[in-house]
Amino acid sequence: MLRKTASYRRVEANFCKAVLVAVALGTGSPAVEAIERYVVPDESAGGPFYARLERGFVHMTDQWVAVAFYREPRCVRAGFNLLNFFDFANIPVIFGCPLTVHGLEIWKNGVATDSGPMQSKLFGNGAVPVWFVAVSDFNGALPGITIGELAAMPSLRKGYATFFEETLHPAGAARQTMLHISSYGWLEDGASFTYQATEARGVLTTVRIEIK
Repeated sequence: MLRKTASYRRVEANFCKAVLVAVALGTGSPAVEAIERYVVPDESAGGPFYARLERGFVHMTDQWVAVAFYREPRCVRAGFNLLNFFDFANIPVIFGCPLTVHGLEIWKNGVATDSGPMQSKLFGNGAVPVWFVAVSDFNGALPGITIGELAAMPSLRKGYATFFEETLHPAGAARQTMLHISSYGWLEDGASFTYQATEARGVLTTVRIEIK
């Protein structure tokens, strides 16, 4: 079990307060809807996904494509198209794949009735795998991208985010969809990287990838 630091507890408390306020404002009523909170991974194994790579929302600049892994890359099912994001066919096995993140999920009613959480806040465990490949290599492998194809790309540079933070309001569950990722760390070749991305209301608005 992950030990919660004082700073993590403050973030947890502020995040939950923000969700309660948002729900109350959204209903236009002082009565707050019932919500369910789950701690990842203690109370939730996370969603059936491996990495932040999704068709129509590829985090790329004119040079690099970034892929952050929520689960250990070695656990990705061979032949699975990472652009599909969700691997429903690998349930329940996927939930046994080690997570590289921890955090909170806020559900309106609970997992029995909702399609997904209204909001989630994830933090890296200290070494979130982030892979970078050249846009030309990535485009050359389309229309699908498997873990084997990604690993075989000549331009692949593997790294680990020593800082990783993600805020997500997912489609289908949140009133207004949003994603923000902020991370930085080191590549295996000794270079440092910064990777940030923002999606708002179904549009990828900002991607920043710097490798030095």
